[in-house]
Amino acid sequence: MDRTRRGYLAAAAGVGLGATAGCLGGGSSGASGCTIEDEPTVSELAAPTLGPSDADVTVLAFEDFACPHCATYSLEVFPQLRSEYVESGVVRYEFHDFPIPVDERWSWQAASAARGVQDETDDETFFEYSHALFENQGDFSQARITELANDVEAPGCAIQADAVNETYRPVIEADRQRAVDRGAGGTPAVFVAGRAVSPTYDAIASAIEAER
Repeated sequence: MDRTRRGYLAAAAGVGLGATAGCLGGGSSGASGCTIEDEPTVSELAAPTLGPSDADVTVLAFEDFACPHCATYSLEVFPQLRSEYVESGVVRYEFHDFPIPVDERWSWQAASAARGVQDETDDETFFEYSHALFENQGDFSQARITELANDVEAPGCAIQADAVNETYRPVIEADRQRAVDRGAGGTPAVFVAGRAVSPTYDAIASAIEAER
């Protein structure tokens, strides 16, 4: 069975249940030779997660793809946490979107592209793609979004459409509200076992050790 959202819509259309998908408008020209079709928004998608469900400690990170501090955290701090605690099974790590927004366009569109990659592939690939997005934070464009998706073997034109249409905006807005409800005032916002901690390796590691 095709587990992706688009696979479901295609299957539904094949048995006469694709009314929502059938109401889509015409396409427009995008970057990299892509045709961007209108598409329905997605309201539910679980947080991208690494680590076992029964891990001793759960770490939640709320980030904005246009935030320079998030780029530093994701490229320098998170890899250490992943190596030390996630891969050893101590931590279940969840990524959550928290568009401040730092950038009115890319805070939302990059997040929607990343969630599209998650939906089309898996959580592991989402983290690979998000890493690439943060590496290219100063060079966002439709073409770059597409290129990076192709690099992780996700369907680049479909991911570009997710970005342009902000297909996952309801999912991202729900994540944003979760951050606000937790009292997060900026990004990155990190919570260890429900408690806010400074987004540094030492602070997070200390909080994890205290919960083990």
